[in-house]
Amino acid sequence: MRNPITGQADRPSAPIPQDRLAAVATGLRRMAPAWQDADRGAALSRFGAALADDDDLLAALVADTGRVGESLLERRLVAGLIDRWVRQAPALLAPPAERPAALPGVFVAGDAVPYELVGMITPWNLPLLLGLIDAVPALAAGCAVLVKPSEVTPRFIEPLMRLVPDELPLRVVEGDGGTGAGLVDLVDAVVFTGSVETGRRVARAAARAFVPAFLELGGKDPAIVLAGADLDRAAAAVLWGGTANAGQSCQSIERVYVAREVHDEFLARLVDKAAQVRLTCEGGPIGPIIKPGQEDVIAAHLADAVARGARVHTGGRIERHGGGHWCRPTVLSGVDHDMLVMTEETFGPVLPVMAVDGEREAVALANDSTYGLSAAVFAATEERALAVAARLRVGAVSVNDAGLTALVHEGEKHAFRLSGLGGSRMGPASIGRFLRRRAFLVNRSDAADPWWHNPKE
Repeated sequence: MRNPITGQADRPSAPIPQDRLAAVATGLRRMAPAWQDADRGAALSRFGAALADDDDLLAALVADTGRVGESLLERRLVAGLIDRWVRQAPALLAPPAERPAALPGVFVAGDAVPYELVGMITPWNLPLLLGLIDAVPALAAGCAVLVKPSEVTPRFIEPLMRLVPDELPLRVVEGDGGTGAGLVDLVDAVVFTGSVETGRRVARAAARAFVPAFLELGGKDPAIVLAGADLDRAAAAVLWGGTANAGQSCQSIERVYVAREVHDEFLARLVDKAAQVRLTCEGGPIGPIIKPGQEDVIAAHLADAVARGARVHTGGRIERHGGGHWCRPTVLSGVDHDMLVMTEETFGPVLPVMAVDGEREAVALANDSTYGLSAAVFAATEERALAVAARLRVGAVSVNDAGLTALVHEGEKHAFRLSGLGGSRMGPASIGRFLRRRAFLVNRSDAADPWWHNPKE
């Protein structure tokens, strides 16, 4: 495995053999019945408490990604989501109250049955958080869970598994794309987080296996800055939203539309703030490019933009430090939708800023995308920002901030277009993805032979 800081392959790859993967799946299925009857909240609480301050896990995350601040945040967010599901799950899983049906004397009751085994294929950019963000509600629902993280960031698996209580039916295994393909045939439902291209393959495999697939795919998130907005606040939020985790998040701000009358002032503030941000190898917050080859995508997008007339204000190139690849916060102006950097997912700390003639054009351009994950809107008033947000074809909109979907998981949302498929990952309703609803229809009528047994013409 390549170390993103040094650029050296300092760990051998150890994908699980297919027969061993099948044995793990079988073992998890054996654990499922007891888990459904167990005190799931207590076991999950012990897991969360152990995870919250484990330094070996943190060190492995840092080695996997080259980041420190985001790794600390991941660990804190995961501990928080475990605590939240422990508190919320009992009420959400309670059977609905019995109610009368339209037929006289008939009543409707019901319950929910968890999928026995759910498989999850998770990405490299936030390996711990995205490895467990769906696993925890699935476990809370009563499912056994088998997770295959990205082969790019496998170091965290071993210290994580040391923290899993014996009764918790969670296994995290190392593997590559072939392992993920094999996993689909072993589970009752699959959750995938990653690229559109791979998501399509997972969807086809799930269809062949006749199991549901929940897909969380890419994004090209826009930010809109309207006249009258607090420009300093907008610049700070857009900078954070586009460069946190070095822009390697699906909800990163990747294009910015600014009302023409405030464009120059906003751009100046953004450039000033971006120029002050340093790389982690210099004591700053911007980590390295994690996935090998992603630096080529970023470089190609930048080269295309410059060739088509874009101006680079900060950053603008891939740097080598200590063998790793890095990209400083990069602010571009003079951009348009003929450029890759405005239409394709860059997945780097790149902020192209485009002047627009008002709200209508900003909305039209923001919606001119094959993606529809999330967005951000800054305006003079909350009411105006919400009005604009309601016209965006995305699943979540941060108002007077950016990237809040990375931190706030309580809001139910769906992905639009190629950004995903299936029920909401966020909000209380997300646990319902891992349950099959069952209805009990009870006839309490006094009639021995009710009229619907012998309908008359």
